[in-house]
Amino acid sequence: MILASTSPTRLAMLRAAGLDPTPVAPRVDEVTIRDALVAEGASPRDIADTLAEMKARKVAEKHPTDLVLGCDQVLALDRQTFAKPETPDDARAQLRALRGKTHKLLSAAVVYQAARPVWRHVGEARLTMRDFSDAYLEDYLARNWNSIRYSVGCYRIEEEGVRLFSAIQGDHFTILGLPLLPLLAWAGTKGIIPA
Repeated sequence: MILASTSPTRLAMLRAAGLDPTPVAPRVDEVTIRDALVAEGASPRDIADTLAEMKARKVAEKHPTDLVLGCDQVLALDRQTFAKPETPDDARAQLRALRGKTHKLLSAAVVYQAARPVWRHVGEARLTMRDFSDAYLEDYLARNWNSIRYSVGCYRIEEEGVRLFSAIQGDHFTILGLPLLPLLAWAGTKGIIPA
């Protein structure tokens, strides 16, 4: 299996589940694709699914005999989507927009086999941020910027970011960026892994 991603979190989840994928960077211009989909009025779910498929397809073109897994995650507040912050000011603005509200994390996975899509799934989790103070926000950004700069939504629930929330509904793996349980179930039914 090839993981069309360089995400250390996704790779660690798959390896912890007993799989040994080879990570390959998909070299997809996510920003341009995402912006085009937003301009067309695509739903956050469709954005996540399309980006996951584009990544899988790109890698599958170069590795047509391999099983290729493409993944993407989109954070949605109503129909507004958020991307990874480029600066601490971006992170501050995103966290202020999410503060006191419930947002969705949509984690998409698409599997290509023989250079064509054979399975897809979009997992959904709902997270409610507490109404934290501006003082806490500033301290949080100062302590965590080097970690959260790579995370959509500017938090990592496996770290201090969990303190931003008052409620979380959904699969832990989906929150981390991969709908792992549905993927493993599919792989088991197809004989890719022992069931």
